[in-house]
Amino acid sequence: MKSVPIYIADAFTSRPFAGNPAAVCLLKEAAEEEWMQHVAAEMNLSETAFLHPAEDGYGLRWFTPTTEVDLCGHATLASSHVLAERGELPEGVQVPYHTRSGLLTARRSHGLIQLDFPADPDTESEPPPDLLDALGAEARYVGQAHVGYLVELESEAKVRALKPDFARLANVPTPGVVVTSPATSDKYDFVSRFFGPALGIDEDPVTGAAHCCLACFWSRRLNRTSFRAFQASARGGELHVTLAGDRVILAGQAVTTVRGELVC
Repeated sequence: MKSVPIYIADAFTSRPFAGNPAAVCLLKEAAEEEWMQHVAAEMNLSETAFLHPAEDGYGLRWFTPTTEVDLCGHATLASSHVLAERGELPEGVQVPYHTRSGLLTARRSHGLIQLDFPADPDTESEPPPDLLDALGAEARYVGQAHVGYLVELESEAKVRALKPDFARLANVPTPGVVVTSPATSDKYDFVSRFFGPALGIDEDPVTGAAHCCLACFWSRRLNRTSFRAFQASARGGELHVTLAGDRVILAGQAVTTVRGELVC
């Protein structure tokens, strides 16, 4: 029987019950993949993160209820927030994470946690059959990146109004679909939503990995490298996004909602 500290934190928000909740398990050593997948299915959140001490930092893996993923922004932010609350992420100190996407880092600065992630540039492509019909949208642009397809719509109103056919969208050969448009409010530069039924997530509330692609796309569109972004899900989330060469700096806040112990 194991006893593992476990937390739930809402990421990319400054208030509880908004942003994107992630479970964070603090392990003493690396765990078996099958066990981690069972825990993620039990938690039934879009992502569960598993941290264990490693040389000069932590090993970090992310699981949806159905599969392991290569990169997850909000669960990394949640993990960093939990470490900060435990006194293990001091202000201004960079903490390395060893992941399937290489070395990532987190730093706490001026009330925000900054994550250093690889950029995920898109290339213009033809939409696959059923993609736009499943979304119920007319696209201004379609691109493809590691995170999936990027679809630009005409307006924020059209992004917010989308009601995808998730059963149909799950059959499109892609890990996810990022839908975006310019923001209506002066507070933000662009808005987005992320759909990933193939990953077991119909709609993700706030998706850090998608913004590694969005940073590249909106840098081309707006001829800038720094943005304020809003993910327009039902819960909603705010991100500070900066494109720095082949890296993207994602910054945001998080709020702990659950502290407990996993016994299994």
